[in-house]
Amino acid sequence: MLRDLLIYSLKILAQATLWHYKPIVVAITGSVGKTSAKEAIFAVLKTKFNVRKNYKNYNNEIGVPLSILNQETGGRSFWHWIRVFLAGISGTIYSKNYPEILILEMGADKIDDIAYLVSFVPCHVGVITAIGDIPVHVEFFQNADHVAQEKANLVKYLNKDGWAVLNFDDQRVAAMASKTKAKVFSYGFGEKADLRASNLEQRLEELNEAYLNFKVDYRGANVPIRLKGILGVHQVYPILAAISVGLTFKMNLVEISQSLLNYQPPPGRLRLIKGIKNSWMIDDTYNASPSATLAALDVLSATQGRKIAVLGDMLELGSFCEEAHRQAGSKAAKIVDMLLAVGEYSIFIADQAKKDGLAEEKILHFADSQEAGRFLQDIVNEGDVILIKGSQSIRMEKIVKEIMVEPQRAEELLVRQDEEWLNR
Repeated sequence: MLRDLLIYSLKILAQATLWHYKPIVVAITGSVGKTSAKEAIFAVLKTKFNVRKNYKNYNNEIGVPLSILNQETGGRSFWHWIRVFLAGISGTIYSKNYPEILILEMGADKIDDIAYLVSFVPCHVGVITAIGDIPVHVEFFQNADHVAQEKANLVKYLNKDGWAVLNFDDQRVAAMASKTKAKVFSYGFGEKADLRASNLEQRLEELNEAYLNFKVDYRGANVPIRLKGILGVHQVYPILAAISVGLTFKMNLVEISQSLLNYQPPPGRLRLIKGIKNSWMIDDTYNASPSATLAALDVLSATQGRKIAVLGDMLELGSFCEEAHRQAGSKAAKIVDMLLAVGEYSIFIADQAKKDGLAEEKILHFADSQEAGRFLQDIVNEGDVILIKGSQSIRMEKIVKEIMVEPQRAEELLVRQDEEWLNR
């Protein structure tokens, strides 16, 4: 009852704020890549506009209104919430520099989540990243098509003068082009995309020599994109989404490419971090979905040196749980020299890797991330490349902190380093 009252009150305040300031809203949803797309879109648009993005992972029925109000959660404190509402009311009446453009990530953990958000947040641009065959948060949906149906509500609610920015390499997302009144802007590697990526090249030697290069083509014009310290084909998609959004705001390819020169993915999303004993870590610890885990293993496969995968549980998969973990184990068996599985469900990863030919002595299972981190610290060697990935509640970032060369930079480089998470 109290939560419902809180949600309703935040909605009313957010509506009033949007009505008063009338910002252009760029909304982003999908099963994977939402946050990276948000950060990349922000990097592009901030060079030309007064822009604000939502804070942390504030992407639900509470977080989105808080982002509109530019407030943080009151947590479990009644008085903190009173301050949030007083500040929100004040900001609704007057804000010195309310942004021209709001970039809002929108998540869907259950049916009608997106429909609820877009019912009171009028969006001008709707970006849909990817769905995948076994999406994250599928626990409360029947299947991937059911997830896509919910995500499609973002583009269904767009007006005819708006833009639906769609990843045409994902068939379920591409199909949404027929479900919107808005203009459609597509991106991907395929020939049918309006904005097309090609000539992909990636390399990892030293940190300042780790890069992802590709070319983008749009209406006969093309520019090269070079991203330092980034690996992985799926890292291209957030960049393509950002370029697409920039083009809908009438920016040109050259100025967009310049805005991305110093772009880095958010912490915990395939970030390269130097480890002890001159090793490398591929820190992908923010969260884990089946498609993102398989993609991260692809990144590991392209590196040199002994390959170690530290894979934690993937949660909220419902009936797909065992299948998804076994897929990861099967792929890992073909790539890694050593596999560390962490958590209750990762036992399926370990079991499938053994069935698919990885030697039993190269597979270890740990109950939690701290135990795995202590073991990894003892066995890591010079030149090792270590992929670390798992769902956020498994806290795989603790492993990265255990073996990174500069643990004093954890707050800067790693995900979930604020006091709230550290005290859990």
